[in-house]
Amino acid sequence: MKLVVETLVKAPLSRVWEAYITPADILQWNQASDDWHTTQSSVEFREGGSFSSRMQAKDGSFGFDFAGTYTKIVQHERIEYTFGDRQAAVEFVPGEQGVTVRVRFDAETEHPEEQQRQGWQSILNNFKRHVEQH
Repeated sequence: MKLVVETLVKAPLSRVWEAYITPADILQWNQASDDWHTTQSSVEFREGGSFSSRMQAKDGSFGFDFAGTYTKIVQHERIEYTFGDRQAAVEFVPGEQGVTVRVRFDAETEHPEEQQRQGWQSILNNFKRHVEQH
């Protein structure tokens, strides 16, 4: 099952795009809650290239690597990638008010769909805040 989250970022498309793919930016926005953070990020931004973000609880109790491979990149429009046996696509849709960033991703079976949607939406909300404040 595909889940979808989205947000409207009030910033130029080039800034939104760069913040989504730049490791220094990713370290700033890639967490679902204030008690988590991303400690490492690497991006080989090309089709067939890999990415990885180390996400950890700030108290050190748990962490994991969110990693995958870029499968399709359309500059300033779309990024598709695989992570494990799942797929995701990120769309960047410019409009008069800013850029809508929409993420479609395969749900996993370990956690309830609504929990997954909320987690991904929280990360996207952090992304919006980061881009609009910088």
